[in-house]
Amino acid sequence: MIFVIDDDKIMAECIARACEPREVAVFANAIDAVNALNDGLPDLIFLDILLDGPDGFTFLNEIVSYADTAQIPVVIVSSLDFAERDLTNYGVVGILDKNKMTPQEIKDYVERYCQ
Repeated sequence: MIFVIDDDKIMAECIARACEPREVAVFANAIDAVNALNDGLPDLIFLDILLDGPDGFTFLNEIVSYADTAQIPVVIVSSLDFAERDLTNYGVVGILDKNKMTPQEIKDYVERYCQ
C-alpha cells in the first residue's frame, strides 16, 4: 500500500498512476491520512508539504512520534526548495520537485521501498 497525500487532485492522480500496479490510497489532507494509519501502515508515502489544513510538516511530526509509523519512508513532493534542509529525522528518503519530476522517479522510489 502506498499513500499519496496531496490536495492537488490532478497531481495526486498522476503520482498514483505512476505507482501502478501497487495499491494506492489518495488523501487530500493530512487528517484523513493520519486516520487511515489506524487501518494499516503503508509501505511508502508521497507527501506534499503545502496542504489545506494541517501541512505536511504537521503530518511528519505526527508520524515520527510513534515507533511503528516513524519507520515509514516518506518522499516529499513539493515545489518548495528543500536543498538546504536535512529531513532524515522525519523519515524522508527523498524529495521530488513537482515542476521537474518524472513518472520514472516515482517508480524508482516504489521499486526501492515497496516489497
